[in-house]
Amino acid sequence: MKKDLIYKIVSIIVSIILIICSIFLINELIQLNILPSKYTFIVVGILFFIDAIIVFLLNFYSKKIVSKVILNIISLVISFGSGFGGYYLLKTNSMFSNITDTTGKSKNTVSVIVKQSSDMEDLRDIENKKVGTLRLIGLVGTEACLKDINDKDITIEQMNYDSITNLMDAFYSGETEVIILNESYRSNVEDIEEYKNFNENTRVIYQTTFKTENTNQASAVSDITQHPFNILITGSDSREGIKENARSDVNMIVTVNPTTNTVLLTSIPRDYYVTTVCDAADGCANGSLDKITHTGMTGVNTTKKTIENLLGIEINYTVKVGFETVTKIVDALGGVDVYVEPGYAVTTNSFSVTEGVNHLDGEQALAYARERFSYLEGDRQRTKNQQQVVMGIINKMTSGSILANYSDLMDALGDTFQTNMTTSEIQSLIQYQMDQMPTWKIEQYMVDGTGDSLMCAAIGQTAYVMVPDQMTVELAKQKISAVMDGGSSDSVTSIE
Repeated sequence: MKKDLIYKIVSIIVSIILIICSIFLINELIQLNILPSKYTFIVVGILFFIDAIIVFLLNFYSKKIVSKVILNIISLVISFGSGFGGYYLLKTNSMFSNITDTTGKSKNTVSVIVKQSSDMEDLRDIENKKVGTLRLIGLVGTEACLKDINDKDITIEQMNYDSITNLMDAFYSGETEVIILNESYRSNVEDIEEYKNFNENTRVIYQTTFKTENTNQASAVSDITQHPFNILITGSDSREGIKENARSDVNMIVTVNPTTNTVLLTSIPRDYYVTTVCDAADGCANGSLDKITHTGMTGVNTTKKTIENLLGIEINYTVKVGFETVTKIVDALGGVDVYVEPGYAVTTNSFSVTEGVNHLDGEQALAYARERFSYLEGDRQRTKNQQQVVMGIINKMTSGSILANYSDLMDALGDTFQTNMTTSEIQSLIQYQMDQMPTWKIEQYMVDGTGDSLMCAAIGQTAYVMVPDQMTVELAKQKISAVMDGGSSDSVTSIE
């Protein structure tokens, strides 16, 4: 009698656990809303039916100890599966919430920098020191930092310079002992050959952080599964997280036509020399000439408007990718495969690829996507490599192998992506893919140009740029238009 009571209590507890885990799974499944309705009803119906049968057998039908033990084990296994599945869906819901949250402001960080050999340790130590600043570049950040210094009653002798090169020359020659630099300009300093070791021989003794309004709004289509649209994928080289403004080292327009199942990837080299288009609040010089990568330093909206002006298109959505943290995604996917054409094998300090298929981990994939000095084509080949890495990620994410590290992948995506698409729009696309199972035709194109050294407004000095070949720009416009109109970009081979 006592044993029967114990088994009865255990059965009730196991039944409650089963029901709770199933409710958790169903709730997360409904919240995620990526399954077509017919599949959701089927899944919920199957779970309800299985639970009802097991609970009935466990509590009202089974009399023998062996059958009770077996049913309890089955119940716990199903409970574990439901709980695990619910956890995966919870992580997915959290990821969607993170990447579609554009309500916050963009982060900007300005540093007070001294040499490694300096005896200055904190902000108080710059009292009465000569401090170098940029005269016309990054004024908003410089003024924010100077205000911090002034509010702390610290007196300095401000030395203004017209370009990053002049600022660095003064710093390293000893003309100034301290400099104030927006962190979004750090990569530009490292690009100057004489100062490529800037990170190693300097240190930050103080930082000011300020935020700017996020003005990047989507131009949403009425039904993302029925109407064509353009997405800007921009890869930031930020070292401080996805919300920080930094250079846009990857710029790719993804034209999607869901009715023809055609996708066109149009890449724009990072050094493309373009007319900058921005809001007055962005802090950039509207109408100035610069390379496209510098537009990211004042926000995604500047990059988007500049590319819209270049290609004569409307960009409906943007996806900002923290390219430094793409390593997390690639590693979470177990690496990606890229195909290296004959004659393009490369060995550097960061990675090595041979002709044919190469399997790359996160660090190798990032290095491969950023390398340009090893190729005669320079930035052109780098852009092609970036397309390969993007396609490698897409191929892995649409394969069953993502299940092995699904939780890590969701965390990586949440930290790495930011989009102005809504969660419901992303859910609609996933539902469409699962319901229709279309085979997508993916086409690629890249605008071209010629190398030159010209003045870049964002850094106040000349730098290497790629002057656009207007014929390739016009061809890109027509290819995008062809896909938007229901055709194929491959059909456009010359300017009409």
